[in-house]
Amino acid sequence: MVDGGPPKDGSGRGRQDRDGGAAILGRSAQAFRDRMRRVRAGVGLAGQAGLAAGLSWWVAHSLLHVHQPVFAPISAVVVLAASVGQRLRRTVELVIGVSVGVGIGDLLIYLLGTGAWQLGLIVVVAVLVGAFIGGSPALVIQSAATAVLIGTLSPSISNLEAPRILDALIGGAVTIVVSSLLLPLNPLRVINRAAGPAMDLLVDQLEATVAALKRRDAAGAQAALERLRDNKKELAAFAEAATAARETNTLSPVRWDTRQGTISRFAEAVDPVDRAMRNSGTLIRRAVTLIEDGEPIPPPMPAAVSALADAVRMMRRQFTRGAEPDKARKQALSAVSEAGRAYRAGVGFSGAVVVAQVRTAVSDLIVASGVSQDDANSMVRHAFGPLRPPDSTRS
Repeated sequence: MVDGGPPKDGSGRGRQDRDGGAAILGRSAQAFRDRMRRVRAGVGLAGQAGLAAGLSWWVAHSLLHVHQPVFAPISAVVVLAASVGQRLRRTVELVIGVSVGVGIGDLLIYLLGTGAWQLGLIVVVAVLVGAFIGGSPALVIQSAATAVLIGTLSPSISNLEAPRILDALIGGAVTIVVSSLLLPLNPLRVINRAAGPAMDLLVDQLEATVAALKRRDAAGAQAALERLRDNKKELAAFAEAATAARETNTLSPVRWDTRQGTISRFAEAVDPVDRAMRNSGTLIRRAVTLIEDGEPIPPPMPAAVSALADAVRMMRRQFTRGAEPDKARKQALSAVSEAGRAYRAGVGFSGAVVVAQVRTAVSDLIVASGVSQDDANSMVRHAFGPLRPPDSTRS
């Protein structure tokens, strides 16, 4: 009898099929949970958008008797969704953009008439004027879009200009009322949801670096570095959410509560967290070189990076609860203490840079927790211990 041949009853293939089916079901279930999580996260914004659209139509049509105020609900949704956290600014930009488009369109139609080339010229001039007055892309686009409507619809629809400007005002104003008074989002929840991915990204890549240091895996550390560098989306969401939370707290009486200090701390933490991520990137880059050059890796070095990751994780949790991040500060300082032990145990050139970047990243985190830069630096120096050269420990 010869061993090793495929089973004649097909049991091996059946097992593979079952395993493959289970894996597909698992991925499908995870994808469904992720989609439902996004749906739950968007419920508040969807409610605001629906209420703002319906209310702006009612105000324009029933109260102000604007005939077919289509642009009022469009303006409401544009202001609500285009840039959460900058709705007052977006409302002003919307009205200015519409006014520029109306003015340019009317003037050029009066001088040149209507037609394909006239429409193209109207759009060009509207874009250039919008850029000249220092407008954002939203303002410039709104100027161009309004110019298109004026150039194409004015010959067939009379008195289009004034209702268009009025619609923009109504839509923007209604959105401010809805998002600030009638249906305000919880600013702490908004900022927690946005801060999570940025801080989780930092934690994950620091932990990957710890594993790479322990295994002397330069490729693993390099992969962590590349993922951490790709952080623009997470940081942009964090910064925008901080602005949104401050705006909601400022405009909404419903949210004038004791959590304003937590929200302010979150908003002020954006820049220090950004610096901590950049300094951690330098740390990981030098870890790659350290491993490739075969430098010593004393046990306290990966312990320091691991403690740094734990400090970031703990800070996020304490921010989420609205608690004073004192435990996170203590954990961050323990990372510095381990870095000091690693330095005194003996490190090479790149190892010394890793140690220095742990100190710098911890200082950033402590500033993010609400401590001044001078005090943070003093706390880090004290936790690091004596700055004896590594060779002095071998005499």
